[in-house]
Amino acid sequence: MRRIFTFIAFGLMQWALAQEPVHISLDDVLARVQESNASIQVSDQEAKMAKYDYRFSNSVFLPQISVSHTGMATTNPLMAFGSKLNQGILTQADFNPDLLNDPDQVENFATVVSVEQPLINMDGFYQRKAAKTTMEAKELQAMRTRDYLDFEAQKAYGQLQLAYRAVEVMQKAYDAATANLNMAQNSYDQGLLQKADLLEVKVRVTEVSDQLKTAKSNVKNASDYVAFLMNEQGNVVFQPTQELLPETIGEATEASLENRADVKAMDLVSEAYKANMRADNMTFLPRLNAFASYEMYDDQIFQADSKGYIVGASLSWDVFKGSQRFAKAGKSKTNYEKAQKEYEQYVAKSTIELKRTKRLVEDAENRLQTSKLAMEQSEESLRIRTNRFKEGLEKTTDLLMAEATYAEKQLAYYQTIFEYNQAQSLLTFLTKE
Repeated sequence: MRRIFTFIAFGLMQWALAQEPVHISLDDVLARVQESNASIQVSDQEAKMAKYDYRFSNSVFLPQISVSHTGMATTNPLMAFGSKLNQGILTQADFNPDLLNDPDQVENFATVVSVEQPLINMDGFYQRKAAKTTMEAKELQAMRTRDYLDFEAQKAYGQLQLAYRAVEVMQKAYDAATANLNMAQNSYDQGLLQKADLLEVKVRVTEVSDQLKTAKSNVKNASDYVAFLMNEQGNVVFQPTQELLPETIGEATEASLENRADVKAMDLVSEAYKANMRADNMTFLPRLNAFASYEMYDDQIFQADSKGYIVGASLSWDVFKGSQRFAKAGKSKTNYEKAQKEYEQYVAKSTIELKRTKRLVEDAENRLQTSKLAMEQSEESLRIRTNRFKEGLEKTTDLLMAEATYAEKQLAYYQTIFEYNQAQSLLTFLTKE
């Protein structure tokens, strides 16, 4: 029984330790996201796959070399005569018609080294160009993914900061509501306050208590998302080391959208479709390939008493393939035109998004000043009404309304700080080359 209690106590202790907030800075979050985020790892793997596709296209220039060793036994007249001829062991007696028509079993072992060298394959050249362009596009997309995850990590960290600010505000509101309830209870006990007013104060305490619980749950939700971005396992509650304060990033550079990684990637994708279109058009042209082989024959395994070679070139031309190439060329042209339209649409959409974000920064900056002023005014109003309530000069409903307004204005102010910081981060992300 003692061992069971010890085990339970140890488990509770571990659970309590697991709930202890882990302090973390924004720099730590950014570094761990870049190192461990699953989306970044996936984009890096896609870039590697495109790189191997490009290497695969080296076959347009590089030769194909193969080595084979074949052994056989045959009584087939043609094969038997040819095997002896390759082995260089033919004699006058082998031309006897009886032996030619009904030969004895002949063993033949052949070692062949063959080489095929592409010389002119115009469609292959453009396919290689398309593979290279696709590889470059994937690398830019991987780079943009890292930039986006940087922005997303900053946003998640800001949400964590905002969640802790909300807990702080609601905790103060709960303490104030509890203090007001004590004052109301004393006034009620002295006959200076009606029961209905006392119940209103109790209702306010219950409401604030529920809001405080929700705020604490939001801390866990924000921590879960930060952990997800960092690919962190386990039930961890993070606590930011920096407070939520307005951050001035500075004037964003007037960068050209064409130099942004994702826009350049879209442009390269369009170029890849263009190269594929040209490759399909080049299939109408002939191909020129060189070939060579060095052959060794013997009637014993792994022997080479007889040797010879073949060297040549092959010019092939598929004149007509049942209109397959016409359809394929037409489809690749359509894909290229579609990619061009998508690129133009993406640039137009990105331009609108950039303009909208610039206005978001300006609007958030304006709201920052007004929300701060509103918070300060509501705080002063609550202070005055609280003092008047202590003296019995203020209605309970007015005090509760002032208290609720102050909490609301605090949350609105911190929400505005979050939106201001995120608007600036988004502007930096959208203008990053």
